[in-house]
Amino acid sequence: MTKADIVETVYEKVGGFSKKEAAEIVETVFDTIKTTLERGEKIKISGFGNFVVRDKNSRTGRNPQTGQEITITARRVLTFKPSQVLKNSLNGEPTV
Repeated sequence: MTKADIVETVYEKVGGFSKKEAAEIVETVFDTIKTTLERGEKIKISGFGNFVVRDKNSRTGRNPQTGQEITITARRVLTFKPSQVLKNSLNGEPTV
């Protein structure tokens, strides 16, 4: 599914908006999520899951072709943990 598909779904399911307005709404939601994650804050979407930014320390790794040791720099990574409701839905189990 692409962003355009999401815009189309919002346009169809939530009446009263033009496609341009639906695109602006979707873009605003994504911008808000991105800005919040850039600040290092968690995002909890009830019934869907949690997005969390984690800091990874630098570490030593190996080039798989040469076996030479290299330093993997410290970085921030985004993790997603689905809610139990989403897990149940994906597995066809009834929600509680």
